[in-house]
Amino acid sequence: MSPPRIRAMCRDDAGAVAKLATQLGYPSSEEQLVERIARVVGREDAAALVADDAESVVAWIHVELRLTLVTDQGAQVMALVVDERCRGRGIGAALMAEAERWARERGANTLRVGSRTSRTAARRFYERAGYRLTKTSNWFEKQLA
Repeated sequence: MSPPRIRAMCRDDAGAVAKLATQLGYPSSEEQLVERIARVVGREDAAALVADDAESVVAWIHVELRLTLVTDQGAQVMALVVDERCRGRGIGAALMAEAERWARERGANTLRVGSRTSRTAARRFYERAGYRLTKTSNWFEKQLA
């Protein structure tokens, strides 16, 4: 089996991206992803990439530059998901390497990624890739609509 091709995400990927987002624990419809992809693709401060094999999209990553008043310019992985049937084949590592390259080319001095504490396999994945745990946080959310 040949390695998946990494390319920019496009509108036509919405169905596959929605299925993988749902697999990650964020139930999403194709219609929602059409709108979300349109808000990200084409921005200078963001990249959305997919890995596809001959048949379908098997993984995707979304990375953005993060400008804050309390840190130097960095970037953050907003989401990364590899189809559960394709994990362990280096696809996530390839997408992370591409996100690192993208961030470095835009002047980011760090790349951050968050992961739920319950995702122990994800933690091992990031640690193998050279990331280190720097803090734990509580996230708060309030519905505005």
